[in-house]
Amino acid sequence: MIHFDITKAAEGRHASGLQRVSRQLRAALGPAATPVRWHPGTGRFRTADGAEPGADDWLLTPEVFAPEERPGFAAWLARRACRYAAVYHDAIPLRLPHVTWPRSVARHPSYLRGLAELDAVWAVSAASQDELEGYWRWAGVERRPPVKVLPLGADFDGSPRAPAKPPADPPRLLCVGILEPRKQQTLLLEAAERLWVEGRRFELHLAGRVNPYFGAPVQTRIAAAARRNRGALHFHEAPGDATLRALLDGAAATLFPSLAEGCGLPVLESLWRGVPCLASDLPAHREHAAGGGCHLLPPGEVDAWTDGLRMFLDDPAGAAELRRAAASRSLPTWAEAAERLLADLTAGRGRVGGGPV
Repeated sequence: MIHFDITKAAEGRHASGLQRVSRQLRAALGPAATPVRWHPGTGRFRTADGAEPGADDWLLTPEVFAPEERPGFAAWLARRACRYAAVYHDAIPLRLPHVTWPRSVARHPSYLRGLAELDAVWAVSAASQDELEGYWRWAGVERRPPVKVLPLGADFDGSPRAPAKPPADPPRLLCVGILEPRKQQTLLLEAAERLWVEGRRFELHLAGRVNPYFGAPVQTRIAAAARRNRGALHFHEAPGDATLRALLDGAAATLFPSLAEGCGLPVLESLWRGVPCLASDLPAHREHAAGGGCHLLPPGEVDAWTDGLRMFLDDPAGAAELRRAAASRSLPTWAEAAERLLADLTAGRGRVGGGPV
């Protein structure tokens, strides 16, 4: 039996990237996976009816776990009866600690070391796989479980792929992501205002929840820019799937100027709807761009992004070709991700505490 850790997903009140992966993967696994939660009072994982994973079972977690957040977890991990696996996302809290929630920064080293004690790990990209294995080598971790890549699903709303709707007039450019310095919405604001001053007609739509620790200054700058450019700049706070789908339909392109990503799932979701992407030249984004429909730009360089947006807006033929590639390329689905996990887990015969999967 496969047990699926929903400890944080069951309590989450916002759709973070980790929450999104957890919910989509759990839905795709369906009855093949039984939900479990960590119970601090007992120091164990339990199902809704009180059952615990046993010797013939797998426990799979897509969550970031740390002993300091789960009393008794370290002891359970050392004496667990079941095989334990995880979906690994990224080490962004350690790479960009100055713009990451301090609690995330503090817990991440123990999380990364804890992953080494598991029986199998799936990384959300080849870049994340290299990052995790590189951290273990740097930290001198000797015992390491196998790490494989799990391509995440592009079909975020369960809809089938369909021909993209014609771009709106004026062109709509859409940036999806939490408002915070890492996502670089302020860079887009500066680039867009330069182009509006030049006389170019387009709308910039920013969609995402506001980071409670680092998002307020970004939101303030958006509000000020919206007053200067009435009708051209729009902010959609914490949009649901229906709103996101409506924003994507008719968008000329999506923009992802982030400084760091583990997977860059919204890039895949944009391509699923047939909308091309302009994205930062990051390792994870390169993996997505290889299939077509993406144009990569240097991260953090406002001049390069201004030039890239200008070129996209001034070259209808090039934009149409990018759109054609986005709509016609192959993309992974959540059903395929679940099938891959199930195949590996059901074939796994490694002993608890080590062994190949």
